[in-house]
Amino acid sequence: MTLLDIRLLTVEEYHRMAEIGILDEDERVELLAGQIVKMAAKGTAHGAAIARTKILLDNRLGEQIFVRLQDPVRLNNYSEPEPDISVVIPDPLYYEDHHPTPSEIYLIIEVADTTLRTDLGIKANLYAQSGIADYWVLDVNNRQLHVFRQPSQDGYLSQVILADDGSICPWQFPDISFAVRDMLRPLVSI
Repeated sequence: MTLLDIRLLTVEEYHRMAEIGILDEDERVELLAGQIVKMAAKGTAHGAAIARTKILLDNRLGEQIFVRLQDPVRLNNYSEPEPDISVVIPDPLYYEDHHPTPSEIYLIIEVADTTLRTDLGIKANLYAQSGIADYWVLDVNNRQLHVFRQPSQDGYLSQVILADDGSICPWQFPDISFAVRDMLRPLVSI
């Protein structure tokens, strides 16, 4: 079998496709490594975990950060994913004139209910190659937090998996701690 020589799309071409109507504005897609990829449907556990985590970030970090939910970040000329949560440097224009780039990103969080393989695989590699220093994947099904740090062109050099009784400090804010369980559905005792 011969490998195909695939022509990759640039971010500019991707935006142009949306502008002229090739991509519908309601279509749930993102550009990853030059390819248009369908995004998974949003489940209720997924949405609740995003909401809980946003409240934690806002309450603990306040005006030091700006939290964006499911909005694009521009990693490079071929990748513009829409992470569930991006914690970025505050911008007076709220990023009206551009999507945040790696130098403006403190932390990326993906919430995985049906997307764990993608979030731990291709997305982790893209974020590492773009120099995102702190990348978390919140696995709502297994009640774990995958923490990726020390990005390189070959992927992250450090990966730690925390159980729901663990805690974590964002790389850029080492004095602020988050309990993993606070991002997840509360356990109900019977």
